[in-house]
Amino acid sequence: MKNSKMKKYIFLLSVVSLMLSGCSSEKKDGEKKLIEYVDPFIGTAAHGHTFPGAIAPFGMVQLSPDTGLEGWDWCSGYHHTDSSIIGFSHTHLSGTGRSDLMDVMIMPTTGEVKLNSGTKENPDSGYRSRFSHDEEWASPGYYKVKLQDYNIMAELTVSPRCGFHQYTFPESDESHIILDLAHHYSTDSIKFLSVDVVDNQTVTGMRQTKGWGEPNELYWSNQQLYFAIRFSKPFHSFQVYSDDKSLDKKTASGRNIKAVVNYKTEEGEKILVKVGISAVSAENAIQNLDTEISEWNFEETLTNVQDEWEKQLSKIKIEAEENEKVIFYTALYHSLLAPYLFNDVNKEYIGFDGEVHRAEGFENYTVMSLWDTFRAANPLLTIIEPNRVNDIIKSMMAQYEQYGLLPVWPLWSSETNCMIGYHAIPVIVDAYFKGIRDYDVEKVYEAMKTSAMQDNFGVKELKQYGYIPYDKYNKSVSTALEYCFDDWCIARMAKDLGKTEDYDYFMKRSQSYKNYFDKEYQLMNGFSSTGQFRRPFDPFYSSYGECDWVEGNSWQYSFFAPHDIPGLISLFGSKEKFANALDTLFSIHSNVSGADVPIDITGLIGQYAHGNEPSHHVAYLYNFVGQPYKTQEKVHQIMKELYTTKPDGLCGNEDCGQMSAWYVFSAMGFYPVNPADGMYIFGKPMVNSAEIRVGEKTFKMIANDLNDKNIYIQSVKLNGKEYDKYYITHENIMQGDTLEFYMGNTKK
Repeated sequence: MKNSKMKKYIFLLSVVSLMLSGCSSEKKDGEKKLIEYVDPFIGTAAHGHTFPGAIAPFGMVQLSPDTGLEGWDWCSGYHHTDSSIIGFSHTHLSGTGRSDLMDVMIMPTTGEVKLNSGTKENPDSGYRSRFSHDEEWASPGYYKVKLQDYNIMAELTVSPRCGFHQYTFPESDESHIILDLAHHYSTDSIKFLSVDVVDNQTVTGMRQTKGWGEPNELYWSNQQLYFAIRFSKPFHSFQVYSDDKSLDKKTASGRNIKAVVNYKTEEGEKILVKVGISAVSAENAIQNLDTEISEWNFEETLTNVQDEWEKQLSKIKIEAEENEKVIFYTALYHSLLAPYLFNDVNKEYIGFDGEVHRAEGFENYTVMSLWDTFRAANPLLTIIEPNRVNDIIKSMMAQYEQYGLLPVWPLWSSETNCMIGYHAIPVIVDAYFKGIRDYDVEKVYEAMKTSAMQDNFGVKELKQYGYIPYDKYNKSVSTALEYCFDDWCIARMAKDLGKTEDYDYFMKRSQSYKNYFDKEYQLMNGFSSTGQFRRPFDPFYSSYGECDWVEGNSWQYSFFAPHDIPGLISLFGSKEKFANALDTLFSIHSNVSGADVPIDITGLIGQYAHGNEPSHHVAYLYNFVGQPYKTQEKVHQIMKELYTTKPDGLCGNEDCGQMSAWYVFSAMGFYPVNPADGMYIFGKPMVNSAEIRVGEKTFKMIANDLNDKNIYIQSVKLNGKEYDKYYITHENIMQGDTLEFYMGNTKK
């Protein structure tokens, strides 16, 4: 957890900065800055997969400690259960279920030089250092830790494209800073590494790895990163290593490259290290560094990034209990980490064709975990970051032009094709109908249709049969259900653009979810090419291997038709039967069967799995059958039990903002059940009030008489008038309406 001394330090630093700059946003006496409510350690234990290090909002650099590399819970490189640190690398994934990046690892040491990192079981076998959480601090844009084995205090901050280290050394004739370019990857995953000691304060090089994106006939895969490192103090000697063998030269290349720079230090001496990165060239990395961190002023860089975080967090201001503010603002913080900036200050970036491109008129973004984020994280950005949404769509279109299809899960200049669906489409359609249209609409529509009419990933079977048969394509039901929603999005935009034939075609495809409803079991089930449901049928079954489902089972996917909830209800026979099915979902046992059950299925309440995204809208469905009080109960339970202020305060992968965006919306009392229709369905607020700054206007939510007993909405007012709908629209938010909930303990 955050140290109280650190809170005071950050607060005083920020106040001094505001005084020096004459900033008009200075806080009132005793009022905390919003960054003080953010605890980056939330989600670093259990299965959250977050990292505690320094990052600017949507930044290219994520400078964070690495404590472990093996195992699913070390996807971010850090886990709160560890007690030793390998070093500090400059790129990380936030809350994902796959591990990648962790580029350009730096570690300060003293004493004998060790070239290997050692192990958690035996830190002394390498350069790894023990640490204590009592001597570890984190805040937006800042990380600090005491490396106990070396008596070195390490501090980290960032600019968007650069990392900034400040190491306070003890007195030693043998002080070192190690650069390990082989960090994280096995040699068969490393394609090429190089290092060049330019002078006694500068080191450059590059790192090219196979990465997560697997090359195939569809795309070029080459995850490369160039770096430029500058040291505030000239090093008196250095050594370059290849395969742990010392080389008598300044440059080296291969698949296991390391370098060590050496110092004599006095007690308390600070050595600063600046690192610029680029996917294009070392020259661009230097330009990024010279542009963003031109001075050797760690405090100034820290102040700049924390001012930017304060500005971002101030877009939503809440009144709530102190613990609730920590959960809320940490969730908002996590919602604003991804996607990541992916062009240099000169606008250059590497495209999906392996060529250098310029992001003309936009900022280019990568790391789009769209299967997760289309549900709530992207809709949240349409409210508080509409200009960035335009850039995200332009980035998607750049990928389409270079790669031929819209993004699925892009990582740097590679497409991972991870997960299912073509979920760039709902992101685009949601933005389009919210008036976010600073792009070529017809070209965008062409890209959407092209992705939906390809012959890969089950689409060929969908076009042939009108559904995806389980005997023709693995993971058929989950894939088909998500395509149905995406196709509805295309149909909606086609209608608006006057493309009647496309509207009819995609609307028909969007209804194919009904093929999978097995009336005998009243659940979704695999359907064969010969028109037969899968038998025997186990609705609790899930597997990474042969299975009808993706990271879920029939229970979790049987309620996914957010584009046609009335049609889904009719499959169950009546609103009452649908409500009973929801009751069963939440009350049945939590066992999942299968030989290799996906570890992503977490946060279970019955068979509702909040730790994985297909369930995220389900608690809100009671509104559609006249039982809103059950939505209020379930949402309250989820927020109370599955989100806390502890390191294990997330019940599943944070997934690039989705788990957190769910909370941001839900805590304010509403959620985008259909994330592309501009409607926000009422749930149950967790905060007393919220104000969202939208341009020159402010939307307000007020929860009157809210407490732990008064969890039921008694009545609603909109702009002071009685309101009888169970939703508000995007227009209500953007025009600065006032929404009032009147809470009580009576079910209504």
